[in-house]
Amino acid sequence: MANLPPEVDLLVVGGGINGAGIARDAAGRGLTVVLCEQHDLAQHTSSASSKLVHGGLRYLEQFQFRLVREALAEREVLLRAAPHLVRPMRFVMPHVPELRPAWMIRIGLFLYDYLARRDTLPDSQRIDLRADPFHNGLKPGLSRGFLYSDCWVDDARLVIANARAAADLGATILPRTACISAQREGAHWQVTLNTVGAPPRQLRCRALANVTGAWAKQFINKNIALDTPYRLKLVDGSHIVVPRLYAGDHAFILQNDDRRVIFAYPYESNYTLIGTTDVEHSDEPGDCRASADEIDYLCRAANRYFERALTPDDVVWHYCGTRPLFDDGSKNISKITRDYTLRVDGARGEAPLLSVFGGKLTTYRKLAEHALSQLAAWFPTLKPEWTAGARLPGGTLDGHGTEQYLQHQIAERPGIAPEVLAALVARHGDRVSAVLAHARTTAQMGYHFGHTLYAREVNYFIQHEWARTAEDVLWRRSKCGLHINIQQKQLLTHYLRNETGSSEG
Repeated sequence: MANLPPEVDLLVVGGGINGAGIARDAAGRGLTVVLCEQHDLAQHTSSASSKLVHGGLRYLEQFQFRLVREALAEREVLLRAAPHLVRPMRFVMPHVPELRPAWMIRIGLFLYDYLARRDTLPDSQRIDLRADPFHNGLKPGLSRGFLYSDCWVDDARLVIANARAAADLGATILPRTACISAQREGAHWQVTLNTVGAPPRQLRCRALANVTGAWAKQFINKNIALDTPYRLKLVDGSHIVVPRLYAGDHAFILQNDDRRVIFAYPYESNYTLIGTTDVEHSDEPGDCRASADEIDYLCRAANRYFERALTPDDVVWHYCGTRPLFDDGSKNISKITRDYTLRVDGARGEAPLLSVFGGKLTTYRKLAEHALSQLAAWFPTLKPEWTAGARLPGGTLDGHGTEQYLQHQIAERPGIAPEVLAALVARHGDRVSAVLAHARTTAQMGYHFGHTLYAREVNYFIQHEWARTAEDVLWRRSKCGLHINIQQKQLLTHYLRNETGSSEG
């Protein structure tokens, strides 16, 4: 169990992307920081996204130009900060005239290009869907479409990278630790933290950040016992993964007859990921599951465009995340803003409570900057903004591009299969050297749990990335859960119990 200082500047409650981003930013600006998360890092919404870093083309129809501009600018920042986790992707939009006229799409794409600060991504263009490689897998009646650029991201590992960066800067990261109560005592908060398997601990902090996502309102009302006028609209978004539907590295953005759009793109080499839905979450915050209706909806939407007809029986994996949207009064949940709202509670001389409502994965870094600016009045010695030009752990790649760095690793470690090294570089970037140390052969990587997962990397997950269970390793530190069988998972679970002493599965 991590040592806990008796007093810190900032306690961040919530270990999703926004909480990890705020902890990283604050630690780099000279604050002493503790981050606590009641479950694993990125266990909920932040590992259940569409896994895209994008401006949000559809938000232009809702005139959310500021959000789109900020998101497009952040797209470039993240490409530079974590090139192993964020990669460019070309998106194909087949044109269906009865859904949106071509002139409307072309104007939207012109605006998308115009609002973007692009260093590497090409312009949008009109394309012939009958030409290679775009026709592959599509129904033959689709003849024209549009092509534009956005990015794919490993969402859960982006959270881990931010938490790792915060820890490297001195922050204390406490997964499986709930903030069960907080009481304002003048210029400080007196907080009680409860870590799984340990007695409760006390902590004093000068500022408290409520970055609990879907639990944000509940945390204020129950854990702090304050009233808040702010409301959240919880919206479940589900995704399905099916056997590969088409060849090529490009993605599709597909218009549905309800005027929503879904994405389909290559995933984990052998699969296609399709999503997402928008369904109001009517229960208390917690785990959600893709419903039969949502799975059927996504299959039907894909079947409008792809030759291979999908049924729910084709789905090899599905997941669901609850998006905590700031309730702006919109009756159509697809039109509720994905922008974030920050609120600070605390008079002069009182310890502040910063609460984060809403937000999207792409803009987490900018959200963190704005959060720190909201707290600046309480921290007069706060250092300047710094994250816009900083690399995330693994992102330096020794000055090379990702492919160059991978080829260097293949030459340096000829006894390790190239596909294993490719997976390790995609997960860790230039921290592969820390993961593998002096290993040059497969035999030096320890027990093979299946696919690209070996004991040496699992040990790294435990020692440096706070992993304790098979779910942590297979679905958030990696996506090997799609590729291994039940027996291999059981062996991994047994190994982790021996290494960590955890009784969790």
